[in-house]
Amino acid sequence: MNDDHPVLARISLNPHSREVQRDLRDATQMHRTVMRMVPDGLGDSPRHQAGLLYRVDETDTTSTLLVQAHRLDPAGLPAGYGHTQIKSLAPMFTALRTGLPVRYRIVVNPSKRERPPHADLNTRGRIVALSGPDADQWWHRRAATAGLDVHILTPTNVHPVRPRTTQAAPMRHHLLRYDGTAAVTDPAALAEALRNGIGRAKPYGAGLLSLAPATAS
Repeated sequence: MNDDHPVLARISLNPHSREVQRDLRDATQMHRTVMRMVPDGLGDSPRHQAGLLYRVDETDTTSTLLVQAHRLDPAGLPAGYGHTQIKSLAPMFTALRTGLPVRYRIVVNPSKRERPPHADLNTRGRIVALSGPDADQWWHRRAATAGLDVHILTPTNVHPVRPRTTQAAPMRHHLLRYDGTAAVTDPAALAEALRNGIGRAKPYGAGLLSLAPATAS
């Protein structure tokens, strides 16, 4: 497979696996588990070096884990974790062109940095989660920057996640899933967003953008 294009693993999670049950409760553990699928020795920022992004898609009866990276080895997963299928995303990248209608799905952490009143310009401020119309506008802006003209967006609340390690900051990552349709406006920018993800909280299941062909309206 061409290393320039990532691969995608679709893992149908085994609901009877203790490791799966643990990971669905604990985003830090889920991150550790998916990192077991990428090569060792990637330096100080292994997730970034591996190009790893992931998302959990849940229905009333099933949970599917999507993992994207430059290289993935399902042998790194715990025994009995789930059924894994891996495919190259090269055809998707090759198909990108201006005006292409697509369906999309993404889980994001809509947020902004807010400085206290009268703070000097060197004060970074705190991260504030966005919701409702503010979150929708955030996604419209980020999608436009990523080369997508959003036509339809349907938000779905996702359970917020909190890092559970003792060293982690005591903040919750408020997650929101968007599904909808869009048209490609900038294939190069979109390819970059597909490889690198969009927004914050990537170690906690946010940022992975999925695309599929859509019929032009």
